[in-house]
Amino acid sequence: MLTEIVIERPCAQVAAYAADPSHAPEWYANIESVAWQTPAPVQLGSRMEFVARFLGRRLAYTYEVVALAPGERLVMRTAEGPFPMETTYTWEPAGVARTRMALRNRGEPAGFGKVAAPAMAAAMRRANRKDLANLKRIMERPGDAPAAAAPG
Repeated sequence: MLTEIVIERPCAQVAAYAADPSHAPEWYANIESVAWQTPAPVQLGSRMEFVARFLGRRLAYTYEVVALAPGERLVMRTAEGPFPMETTYTWEPAGVARTRMALRNRGEPAGFGKVAAPAMAAAMRRANRKDLANLKRIMERPGDAPAAAAPG
């Protein structure tokens, strides 16, 4: 499932902020926390534990960065968690100081998740749109947009 948005900020700025998992709880409505299992910053092989609430359930899962082209593309795959998931972010210039960001989630639910897959897909689509809208709001705030700070 693919969701896209155009953000009125330069590509490098949007990518630097969005690609830092430490910022995820700020713009993902369902993500409660992120804990680094490997040293920051993000690099190939980085692992982070995410805790989220989705469809009324608490989910804890570990993402591993499996592809990274700074400023262009980030791919994370669950290494541990309730169901296999892959999340891909891409960023591309969409004019002067504008960025088109795409968020793609792919997964194969098993067990209960397989039965609930249609409802889960619809909920995930809504959540992705809301999350990208949150990111756009944060990045386009009047004054200085947030910088990608080194996680601590």
